[in-house]
Amino acid sequence: LVEHLQKRTDVQNIDLMNLSGFCRNCLSKWYVAAAEKRNYHINYDDARSLIYGMPYQEWKDRYQTEASKEQLDAFEKNKS
Repeated sequence: LVEHLQKRTDVQNIDLMNLSGFCRNCLSKWYVAAAEKRNYHINYDDARSLIYGMPYQEWKDRYQTEASKEQLDAFEKNKS
């Protein structure tokens, strides 16, 4: 899944959230939690680098687009 998402830079996190209820950042948080359960420490930024395949800010600068009103509306609807 991680490798697939690294290749699919065209898929925005908000679309992942709207369709599946999780995104790359969620995976990063789960990675940190799983590591801690195994007595291994990794911080969130390092986990995001593993999930994104590069530092988060670099991925964001290269690939993240501004969310449309429709995407934001769907996100808000799904939160409730």
